[in-house]
Amino acid sequence: MNMEMTASGGNLLLPVCVVLPFVGALAVYGIGRRNKRLRDMAANMVVLAEFLVLLWLFLTFGETGRQWFVLPDFGGVGLYLTLDGFRALYGLLASFMWLVTTVFCGEYLRSYRNRNRYYLFTLFTLGGVMGVFLSGELMTTFLFFELMSFSSYVWVVHDETEGAMRAGGTYLAIAVGGGLVMLMGLFLLYTGLGAGAGGHLWTDELMLQVLSCSSYRYLLPAGVCLLIGFGAKAGAFPLHIWLPKAHPVAPAPASALLSGMLTKAGVFGVILISCGMFWHNRIWGTYMLLLGVVTMVLGAVLALFSVNLKRTLACSSLSQIGFILVGIGMCGLLGDENAAAVRGTLLHMVNHSLIKLVLFLAAGVIYQNLHRLELNEIRGFGRNKPLLQIIFLAGALGIGGVPLWNGYVSKTLLHESLVEYGTLLAEGADAPLLLTAGQMRAIEWIFLVSGGLTVAYMAKLYVCIFVERNVDLERQKAYDAMKGAYLGRVNGCLLAFCALLLTAAGLLPGVLMNPLADMGQSFFLAEGSAPVVRYFSPGNLKGALISLSVGGVIYLLVVRLWMMRAGAAGREYCNRLSERLDLEMLVYRPLLLRILPFVGGVLCRIADSLVDTLVILLRKTLLRDSALPYELPEGTVITHVTGLVLDHFVYWGRRLRSLGKEEKPVYGRRFEHRLAVLHSSVSEYNTAISRSMSFGLFLFCVGFLLTVVYLLVYYYF
Repeated sequence: MNMEMTASGGNLLLPVCVVLPFVGALAVYGIGRRNKRLRDMAANMVVLAEFLVLLWLFLTFGETGRQWFVLPDFGGVGLYLTLDGFRALYGLLASFMWLVTTVFCGEYLRSYRNRNRYYLFTLFTLGGVMGVFLSGELMTTFLFFELMSFSSYVWVVHDETEGAMRAGGTYLAIAVGGGLVMLMGLFLLYTGLGAGAGGHLWTDELMLQVLSCSSYRYLLPAGVCLLIGFGAKAGAFPLHIWLPKAHPVAPAPASALLSGMLTKAGVFGVILISCGMFWHNRIWGTYMLLLGVVTMVLGAVLALFSVNLKRTLACSSLSQIGFILVGIGMCGLLGDENAAAVRGTLLHMVNHSLIKLVLFLAAGVIYQNLHRLELNEIRGFGRNKPLLQIIFLAGALGIGGVPLWNGYVSKTLLHESLVEYGTLLAEGADAPLLLTAGQMRAIEWIFLVSGGLTVAYMAKLYVCIFVERNVDLERQKAYDAMKGAYLGRVNGCLLAFCALLLTAAGLLPGVLMNPLADMGQSFFLAEGSAPVVRYFSPGNLKGALISLSVGGVIYLLVVRLWMMRAGAAGREYCNRLSERLDLEMLVYRPLLLRILPFVGGVLCRIADSLVDTLVILLRKTLLRDSALPYELPEGTVITHVTGLVLDHFVYWGRRLRSLGKEEKPVYGRRFEHRLAVLHSSVSEYNTAISRSMSFGLFLFCVGFLLTVVYLLVYYYF
């Protein structure tokens, strides 16, 4: 689609989807200054309206096809929005998650301060997210991406505690640094491709622009810069450090959106550059595969060691992003036969968003009642609470890839893509770099073991909260006494509905999930027909059973035997991972705050010394110092000469009066000094007067008077 237009036009519902949250945010904030209850209702109405607009676009997409909106002169760079199947799907999913979390906030935020501010920036973030997903040009993507990043910062620092401010600083540093690197990548890409595209980088035509480019020297550096920018928001290694820190301190609804949606905005950008700039590039695909493997394993290990509920879920998000990156890598490696990888990647994005919506809101229910998140403190809270138990179990089974739940479907497709490429390599296909059939087999097993780690840490959470008793018997009695008072009716219905979606998608993948994959796979530039996948065949069930078995073994041997220690009242969970291994404290802060300033200071001192040495050498050789002219001790020539005359006059006058006396008068430079001081004082006064407003007004009056006199003289004479 050629979007080069000279005037605005297109479907007006697209800018409505972007503008409505911003306008609604200001209205909700103003209402909240006067009426808190009316504010909550207004916020719900705004997100409901947003959801209905996106639902209409989603349902009518099959009839209308691709849609667009162009406003070339907006902000000097233009506003370019477009809608395809993937964008309609994820726009609808984002609006649904905002609707659920906003309604959930009505009860959850009752004990929080700054609720007006929370609603304001939550709706701002919604507008930014919609702008990212609906963007049709990379500069539009960048503008809304940065707006989304800065507005979501308020979520992290909402509590304004020391931990929240520190986590917010980390989040903001990653966002700013990633944004600057992304902008650098855009400049490189505009330099290499922009001239051939009328100065624009259309997201839908990026592949065609790359293929028609005569020079590729800017392509790889631009791709790496864009990957760093988008990957920082997605939470990919090694820029994942904000995830485990931001989620525990942010409100639970914000954590659900951070994990379920904002990370997907980063993945959206990674897909753009991987499937657009490096379409079917096996070297890039290999790099993305390895990046995904590292991120997947690291996140799972961090989640296994964590003893904080929301931190565990945050590290779990890191691991699941790794699964998605593995799928993106397989899209490039498989080339024309990447349908399974594309569908697995897309469906795992959707599944992870819904799963984390359920799990983080369930964690919010726990925090709302206890204001604690440490596993030893919340242990046993979920006993005798069947509704919360079922809701949390649906999310745990989904993310664990257990058959009959939604996560199993997407992980099965990703696993099939790994097996398929390993088979191609074994049959003699060309291997990129050093990737061989044996190495692909190893990556497949790492994939299954990572799934087992997911099962292990989710089993740890479920058993701790819903099966075990708290070592403090009085606390356990208080937990058991809560029964139905722990969860409001509205929030209970919301969570139950979301949990039901996870189960229904797993039970009916052909009815609910395959149509979503069919709708969104064109965004990945996938070719060929959709693969026929028998999700519950023995071969596919084998992979799930391996992961479940590995997870069970890890849970029994690692969690129960090693990660628990004997306490005063009984066995307690402990974190065996040293805090010294924190990547931020171990690498980033020393590097950015100590090493780089020290090295920069040393280099600047060396450069300064070299320059001074060079200047001195030149003055002593080629540019020798010339004789300086006579310099007056002080004052001007007039004050100097006048002072000398007066001083000589006084001196000789005293000589004449001292004739015949033994003592001779001493010559002094009193008048020379006095006149110099007087001249300096007069100059300072003149400067002060000339710079004053009074003097300016005086000059204006003088000028005005002279003008009047001139006009009078000219008129009469």
